[in-house]
Amino acid sequence: MTRKELVLLFLLASINFTHIMDFMIMMPLASYLMPLFDINPQKFSFLVSAYTYSASLVGFSASFVVDRFDRKKVLMIGYSGFIIGSFACAFAPTYELLMASRIFAGAFGGLIGAQVLSIVGDTIRFERRARAMGIMMGAFAFASAIGVPTGLFLAKNFGWHTPFLVIASLGTLIITLVYFFVPNVVSHIQSKENRVKATAVITNIFKDKNQQRALLLMITLMMGHFAIIPFFAPYMEFNVGYSKDEVTMMYFIGGVVSIFTAPIVGRLADKYGKMQVFVIFAILALIPIFIITNMPKTPFYLGISINALFFIFAGGRIIPAQAIITSVVTPQYRGGFMSISTSLQQLATGSASLLAGFIVSTNGEGELLFYNYVGYFSIALTIICIYLVRRVKAVS
Repeated sequence: MTRKELVLLFLLASINFTHIMDFMIMMPLASYLMPLFDINPQKFSFLVSAYTYSASLVGFSASFVVDRFDRKKVLMIGYSGFIIGSFACAFAPTYELLMASRIFAGAFGGLIGAQVLSIVGDTIRFERRARAMGIMMGAFAFASAIGVPTGLFLAKNFGWHTPFLVIASLGTLIITLVYFFVPNVVSHIQSKENRVKATAVITNIFKDKNQQRALLLMITLMMGHFAIIPFFAPYMEFNVGYSKDEVTMMYFIGGVVSIFTAPIVGRLADKYGKMQVFVIFAILALIPIFIITNMPKTPFYLGISINALFFIFAGGRIIPAQAIITSVVTPQYRGGFMSISTSLQQLATGSASLLAGFIVSTNGEGELLFYNYVGYFSIALTIICIYLVRRVKAVS
């Protein structure tokens, strides 16, 4: 890759990092916010989910118009609103204002993910696109690895406001660099005479079975991936017998390993074929998924090794999948299509968590029951993904 491409990818990955960190640091703040605002666990869960559903709604709505504008400008508008929302979260004095701030941040955050992927799709050739997605996934892994421990450390030592202040301040620096070093992305814009209708992105999806299969692939992939994550920590703690610190270490090690393996997966996908690498990693992911969701009491060194394999294989399959899905539409429709795809993925993620919650229960000793069924559900969806990916074709 050229130097300009690497600088671009670094800045886009930095945006992804802060965007994901903002979501990750929210989860460990329950023990601080619940007594502070005198709220129950259900109300706290609303704070977590409000961001996702707000992002999904706005992302879907934006899909009708984003392809008419410079992708850099849309990204900067979304990222500016996200930064303002993060600052608002830091200074929210009540539960209601914090909720409003999360909805506000999520609304603008809904523009970020799709625009990042669209810019990658427009500026990086298909032959090198999986490597670019590997760099994006590395940012996701890094945020996942340090999000929870960083949030806990900052909240414990400097107050619950601090994590949001740090994210917003870092975002302010990044958006300044984006302004100066990210080029305008306008090659997709059509003249007024040739401009497509706002509803074209939807009608194209209904007409094009290839696009439908691509969307179904990502929905199925995300549901299978995130179904087992919400109850991973309590299962490792209450069923397998690891301490909270050991579970945190599992997240950290898995994320750190992924930082190094994600770019490698991207290079492999570009060299040997994105569909082929996806199939291989999806098959390999079945092993840690089955073991994790059926794990008895196990020595920690084995548990952390299996968890690392999950991060490598299960996370690795997302890289070629993202490269494939950016390629099923031509550039003039890519922004709208990716906005819809991202919105559906967010809904799939939330729905997977809810579904897993209906499956899993606890016994009188606090151990989780039926987590293995969630694993079987994830395995079934992975097998469906292997079938679907073979039927998705790249067009640009």
